[in-house]
Amino acid sequence: MQPTLFIADLHLSEDRPDITQAFLRFMRQQATEAQALYVLGDLFEAWIGDDDQSPFNQEVKQAFRQLVDSGVPVFFIHGNRDFLIGRRFARETGITLLPEQQVIELHGEKVLIMHGDSLCTRDEVFMAFRKKSRGWWWPRLMLSMPLWYRRRVARNARARSKQHNANKPEYIMDVTPSEVERVMREAGVFTLIHGHTHRPATHQFMLDGQNATRIVLGDWYNQSSCLTADTSGMSLSSTPL
Repeated sequence: MQPTLFIADLHLSEDRPDITQAFLRFMRQQATEAQALYVLGDLFEAWIGDDDQSPFNQEVKQAFRQLVDSGVPVFFIHGNRDFLIGRRFARETGITLLPEQQVIELHGEKVLIMHGDSLCTRDEVFMAFRKKSRGWWWPRLMLSMPLWYRRRVARNARARSKQHNANKPEYIMDVTPSEVERVMREAGVFTLIHGHTHRPATHQFMLDGQNATRIVLGDWYNQSSCLTADTSGMSLSSTPL
């Protein structure tokens, strides 16, 4: 049986052509052999709106279009860098947009998938921005601005984020264990797959007296990272750029 693939945190940008080439190679080779591909957020370093039709964005969209047209369905969950991806992007690429949390079935088991930023509740500054940026008014306000202004806002936001994260203790930027347990319990699952923290690992723990698993996808800053799920189980792999 063909595997199901999961990726996240590619942070594609024109500034990192090596990541872009790794992504395009992945889409031409490994992804074409998949039963389905799930992208769990932060595909782009910053997405400022579906009306940004730059050659770079067009190249990325074409890669998705070709994969979907070949018969591989692609599902997408927004991250904290690309939450402005909308219906136009989905229409042009053929991908399916999913809600922030989605329960899927993998070989008879219910699995919760998400980007993972909502699990980092100890980062109060980020959570405040997340609440504002995912509200109804902030995205509309941003998308009403000209592209040049949105590019400047995104550039300044990235700079502030780097400075903010450099001064934060490591544990604040990781998930809150009690929040992990809460969302898994609420979803009725014992397996969670997410990205965001850039700390690829498979965590085993007990949840309500049963074995539970949390799989964290890797970022693509120094390697291409992918989770493969098939009848033999789930395995994380990475390939240096």
